[in-house]
Amino acid sequence: MAEDLLIIKTESKEEQYQSLIPQIQALISGEDDLIANLANISAALKEQFGWLWIGFYLVKGEELVLGPFQGPVACTRIKSGKGVCGSSWKEAKTFIVKDVDKFPGHIACSSASRSEIVLPLFNDGVVFGVLDVDSAKLAKFDEVDEKYLNQIISLIKP
Repeated sequence: MAEDLLIIKTESKEEQYQSLIPQIQALISGEDDLIANLANISAALKEQFGWLWIGFYLVKGEELVLGPFQGPVACTRIKSGKGVCGSSWKEAKTFIVKDVDKFPGHIACSSASRSEIVLPLFNDGVVFGVLDVDSAKLAKFDEVDEKYLNQIISLIKP
């Protein structure tokens, strides 16, 4: 297991992700506890990118329930189809929101959030949670983030 992260700061998001992904693999390798791995993934992403909020919501019955995260306090429960996270869960797809104020039904856990990306977590084709990332900057996320965050969440084994 890795004990420290090598954080690189370059202009290229791709280079940052390419450096971070093998470190995340090493960090969670050999650990089978889901919560421990989600916590370390959240921390690694926060350290590398410094986004406002990074965390996971896990499906519990009819709601998403807050899991491990890094950042300001957050909404604890989200219904299916509500906000960006609930929509990602219900539709089983990634949402990239350039301006959260323009997303119908956006749930404002933090007034500082301006843009967001949410990716569903799958186990045998069923969504068991979502990765939610918020930025204090408009239009912070794009297809590059989607590509590499998908690689990271593919490492998660529930």
